[in-house]
Amino acid sequence: MNNSLRKPAETAVEQCMGLRANESCCIVTDDKRKAIAEALYAVARETTDDVAMIRYPPGDQHGEEPPAPVAAAMAGADVVLAPTTKSLSHTQARTDANEAGARVATLPGITDGVFLMGMDADYERIREECGNVLAQVQDADEIRVTSPQGTDITFAPGDREWKEDTGIVHESGLMTNLPAGEVFVSPETADGTVVVDGTMMPHGQLEDGHVVEFTVEDGQVVDIADEGLRGEVEAAAEEVGDDAYNLAELGIGTNVAVSDLVGSVLLDEKAGGTVHIAIGDDHGIGGDVHAPIHSDGILTEPTVYADGEEVELPQE
Repeated sequence: MNNSLRKPAETAVEQCMGLRANESCCIVTDDKRKAIAEALYAVARETTDDVAMIRYPPGDQHGEEPPAPVAAAMAGADVVLAPTTKSLSHTQARTDANEAGARVATLPGITDGVFLMGMDADYERIREECGNVLAQVQDADEIRVTSPQGTDITFAPGDREWKEDTGIVHESGLMTNLPAGEVFVSPETADGTVVVDGTMMPHGQLEDGHVVEFTVEDGQVVDIADEGLRGEVEAAAEEVGDDAYNLAELGIGTNVAVSDLVGSVLLDEKAGGTVHIAIGDDHGIGGDVHAPIHSDGILTEPTVYADGEEVELPQE
């Protein structure tokens, strides 16, 4: 085991998941994330004898279903930790595991550096920040986000529920992303312009002056100025049609331990005071669209309004 990964593994297994001696734990990984999985396995093994690590070849895209034996192992465990190259967050396997009672933490695209940085945090503080943001937005009929770069978009959550990703999942059936720290909703509809200046695939962290712009009408992305993002969404649309253009998510980062973007969507979308807006799949976060893409774009200087009142965003 890589000893430098032990401390973040302890945070994940003990503080975030609250693994107990009488529980089973399944570590799901692939060939490229073996070191992190081994660190999680070693820490979990110190708490329970009922622990297994299952590895499979990396998927081709985020949201791709894992092999059937992997899905079965996830559904059969009390606690699941999934450091994988491609995200399992928006898969039926993850949903089925939660519905079977498992507590699940997905760590999509995690690297050693992101694991070290993102898990070096006080998750009780993150839970407090999530609560503060949630209290300001959860009853609003309309959320507006603007930015100096040109973002001006209005969301209607409708009947869909805001959710917290605090990183602390001690009750059966719950799920978190690790590293964690966001409050998010899959809105019923949205209209406006989004100008991403932080991080978005396929580019990673955007260089100064490079932005990714797209336009939303009635909850659908109708124009994408960036060739790279447009190509990814068009490829998904070949499989599922217009669902690939769904405006899937509005999220607000609450992890105040993340002060600088590093080019990892997993970490950067959690940075305190940022906003992320996603295109594509939302069925796993309160929506009803299934798509082979869930692409988050991070805004570094957002202003958020809930029914016209400015929201106080988390700051370090």
